[in-house]
Amino acid sequence: MFKKILIANRGEIACRIIRTARRLGVATVAVYSDADRRALHVELADEAYRIGPAEAARSYLDIQAILAACKASGAEAVHPGYGFLSENPAFVETVEAAGLVFIGPSATAIRAMGLKDAAKALMEGAGVPVVPGYHGEEQDGTFLTRQAEAIGYPVLIKARAGGGGKGMRKVERPRDFAAALASAARESEASFGDGRVLVEKYMAKPRHIEVQVFGDNHGNVVHLFERDCSAQRRHQKVIEEAPAPGMSAEMRAAMGAAAVRAAQAIGYSGAGTVEFIADVSEGLRADRFFFMEMNTRLQVEHPVTEAITGLDLVEWQLRVAAGEPLPKRQEDLAIDGWAFEARIYAENPARDFLPATGRLVRFDTPEGVRVDSGVRAGDEITAFYDPMIAKVIAHGPDRTAALGRLAAALAQCRIAGVTTNTGFLGRLCREPHFAAADVDTGLIGREAAALLPNPPAGPRVLALAAIAALDLLEPAIDPDPWSRLIGFRLWGQGWQVVFVEHEGETLEFRVAPSDRRRFEVESGGKRLGLTILRSEGEGTVLADFGDRVVEAVVVRDGRAITLFAEGASHLFHTEETAGLHGEEEAGGDVVAAPMPGLVRLVAVAAGAAVTKGDPLVTMEAMKMELVLTAPRDGVVEAVPVAPGDQVSEGAVLLRLAAEEPEQAGLGN
Repeated sequence: MFKKILIANRGEIACRIIRTARRLGVATVAVYSDADRRALHVELADEAYRIGPAEAARSYLDIQAILAACKASGAEAVHPGYGFLSENPAFVETVEAAGLVFIGPSATAIRAMGLKDAAKALMEGAGVPVVPGYHGEEQDGTFLTRQAEAIGYPVLIKARAGGGGKGMRKVERPRDFAAALASAARESEASFGDGRVLVEKYMAKPRHIEVQVFGDNHGNVVHLFERDCSAQRRHQKVIEEAPAPGMSAEMRAAMGAAAVRAAQAIGYSGAGTVEFIADVSEGLRADRFFFMEMNTRLQVEHPVTEAITGLDLVEWQLRVAAGEPLPKRQEDLAIDGWAFEARIYAENPARDFLPATGRLVRFDTPEGVRVDSGVRAGDEITAFYDPMIAKVIAHGPDRTAALGRLAAALAQCRIAGVTTNTGFLGRLCREPHFAAADVDTGLIGREAAALLPNPPAGPRVLALAAIAALDLLEPAIDPDPWSRLIGFRLWGQGWQVVFVEHEGETLEFRVAPSDRRRFEVESGGKRLGLTILRSEGEGTVLADFGDRVVEAVVVRDGRAITLFAEGASHLFHTEETAGLHGEEEAGGDVVAAPMPGLVRLVAVAAGAAVTKGDPLVTMEAMKMELVLTAPRDGVVEAVPVAPGDQVSEGAVLLRLAAEEPEQAGLGN
């Protein structure tokens, strides 16, 4: 076994590797960018070395900087984690040329599976079924348009390099193909340095099922069963589970054998995942699954496989890389129970899962489940890296029990300071089709109206927000009885007025406190009385509204108030910050940056006439491409940005000329 390894990654996966290495007595070396100087993985590792500025291209993707850290630290081996350089064959070769061990597959194996078109040709030769489509070298737009027509719409454009949904576009109609092709190629080039794509048939009711494989340097290959990753948004996984629901013994054997053949065809060593797409329009069938791609690394969702097998896959990686044979044979492996993993992201599901940035003011994790994270309270979620905050993994004896534990755990997650998808994940757990295991990759899109919007804040939550905005929920510390008479008046009630912004609307409340415990709250002509039964320093409040007792957690950060109550979280701002989200508030005349990022494409110039919904500016932020469209019909007045500009949140990207009075409905 190695004495010291360097982890060429950051965040959650770096922390995950450190835990296993520490248990095995292996010293760890972390690397960090300027943005991660105080990151959790830096704190946990035995040593840490700076490798560059915040931008990934100048730090976590800088091979020479990582090799310099290996030399300075005396590390014997490099674990790449996932993402960044994990599937870069040139990195593997550089590591090995320096006399170090790469904890993963060979450069040859990575190259064989790195380009989806070549990989599919290789799999056909190995007897693994592949999705119908065009996987050739020709990239001319007219040629690819003809291929799409021959395949038949809808089709899926996919980057031939990389994964994670980057460079992937579903196209329903021929007229949309050219724009989708250009967008997919740009995003693929930005993400993987390769803008080439392939075109495949899009299946009406597909399920994404993948098989965990493991090989060693002695010719042994096993599979560790399957995971279902069909719950997706923007072609990226949201909740994964193992095993796959509805999987028969026959199909499991067929899919497992195909995955092993795929790994054997390239002499695979280490952890890998063979991803399949299954056409379930007539249910799961052993003759209706097709090879999509192979990820030649550890997967984000590997914990669900660990949960049902009782194995530590990182330990297996270290042992195989150190030259040991696989710890178990195929016949020694078995499934125990069921497991789910939910990915908590800093993003806004109601705004098409737009990534979010900010400081984690509060980060409470649930008990009784596994939580993998690379951040803690006080850390910043920046625009430089993937916005994943944590993974919550729940295990149970069967699917119903495991899903119930996951839903309960998500309800205990309290994250303030940045918008998250936690509420959406909880709603997905309770969605009837998902709960009944009737899932496919289109489920979230079909049920978006019920799943994506945060439930509205009820009158009890609004009343507590108004009292919190006046700082009247803090526990009384002064024992002086006169200090508790905050609402004392000789004649009548003493009403205090407060304005609070919530979901883009400014609300007015009148609050009449009689003491530190009893309040009257009025808004919109409706009045509500409540008594605070308990108020603790950690923000926990127990309030009696007469007909119901509500427990809430209130987190105050400057003018922002996050209130967790009645199964949801709600964000409020007091009047001073209402409406302030950047250097200029975006309105009908302005297109503003929704978050910090890089301007990739400007589609129009000053003087151009545009129609509502036309694409105007394309940004790249947090590993995804954002297309900003015209908010109304009009004429472009100014475009103060150009491709290549780095912009801050709220920056004005484009301004439309003001409407004439007649157009605005103010004339005549």
